[in-house]
Amino acid sequence: MNVAWTRAAEGLPRRAFTVADVRRMIDIGVIGADERIELLEGELVVMAAKGYAHEIIKTALVKALVLAAGKDVKVGVEMSIQFSPEILLEPDIAILAQGDIRESETGYVDVVRGGCHLVVEVAQSSLGYDKETKASLYAGFGVREFWVIDANERTAWIHIGPTADGWSQITGRGPDDVLTTPALPGLVIKLGELE
Repeated sequence: MNVAWTRAAEGLPRRAFTVADVRRMIDIGVIGADERIELLEGELVVMAAKGYAHEIIKTALVKALVLAAGKDVKVGVEMSIQFSPEILLEPDIAILAQGDIRESETGYVDVVRGGCHLVVEVAQSSLGYDKETKASLYAGFGVREFWVIDANERTAWIHIGPTADGWSQITGRGPDDVLTTPALPGLVIKLGELE
């Protein structure tokens, strides 16, 4: 379904949507089930189409993460996660505690606070959005670790120590640096080697 989207004029009042509103719009066909949208603090955000570099990095990361995952975690790929009544995000990859996942009242995945061990956003055209807006949201919801990966440059920003104000530590990694995570103790990857 092709739908025209506009940008509202700054400073004008806007109607804030809820996840329940989004569910109803999908159910009646106002929003297509295959449309790539997220809900951020009541506003619908259209996500860009994914390019070649994004898909190559994401696919290789998914494979590595699944191979390193134990029985106590789930690897979610483009899973719609309801973080609050006004926030519905679809991270590229999420490592979730097995027992901390449940169905929300709107039929999306709901995760208990701290149940997201690792969230990965692979960015090709959305780098600023992921490093700022999404990083802040994920910290506020207690995601334990957040990676933003620049698919074009094969670099990463590793966010750890979520706080109400952001992250206690953000570290940059290059294509030849090793990436590891406490969420998956056996994982050792280099972005520059992913194919």
